[in-house]
Amino acid sequence: MKIVAIANQKGGVAKTTTAINLSAALAEQGKKVLLIDMDPQGNASTGLGVSLDQRAATVYDLLIGEATLAEVIVPTSTDGVHVLPSTTELSSSDVQLFNINKRSFLLRDAVRHPDLAGMGYDFILIDCPPSLSLLTVNALVAAHSVLVPLQSEFFALEGLSQLMLTIREIRQTANPDLRVEGVLLTMHDQRNNLSQQVERDARDTLGALVFETVIPRNVRLSEAPSFALPALTYDSDSKGSHAYRALAKEFLANNAA
Repeated sequence: MKIVAIANQKGGVAKTTTAINLSAALAEQGKKVLLIDMDPQGNASTGLGVSLDQRAATVYDLLIGEATLAEVIVPTSTDGVHVLPSTTELSSSDVQLFNINKRSFLLRDAVRHPDLAGMGYDFILIDCPPSLSLLTVNALVAAHSVLVPLQSEFFALEGLSQLMLTIREIRQTANPDLRVEGVLLTMHDQRNNLSQQVERDARDTLGALVFETVIPRNVRLSEAPSFALPALTYDSDSKGSHAYRALAKEFLANNAA
């Protein structure tokens, strides 16, 4: 059971879009996926069709020990994809969890629990909030690897350095086996010189860490969440859907090596 945190402290880089659509694409490949929504905005939960009525118990309740995994996991309309949902209640977690011993290990203890190991998931994806908060630290401590969405825009690589420093600190302290799964270029416009320059810079700087697959700027990817569906369901033949299917295949190939 591979646990992958999808993280970047910069907002608007397609973390949640990637979490939702990579989950759906992996499910199309016959994999069973659990998506953990660690963002207090709860967009990954909403984007997979999980209504507020279905969030009686959330990730927050799991972290503070007031709910079990079985009470929190919710099936979605996408076969093979389940979600641990969140609500705005999670936004107070930094304060609420401050006095708890080993507060950085709460999610790790939950997802590496024997009960979850017996549920048959192939992958657990964690949608992190757009910050390097306690929630993101919990995700990095729990994960085997980090997938970093990188927007194809100016200053993108500058923002990446702080995340890499955080990953290094987590390796040195709480999770020595954490590695970078890969850097995913998102919101890419092949007609735009800036997008092409960012891609060249990323590949020159990071080499093989950058996925071959590039996610295009695509209106269907933006529209799908308003229908509470992954883009792969909303418009299966869109450029965005094809790109996430290609990413899933590259991701699986990398993990089979």
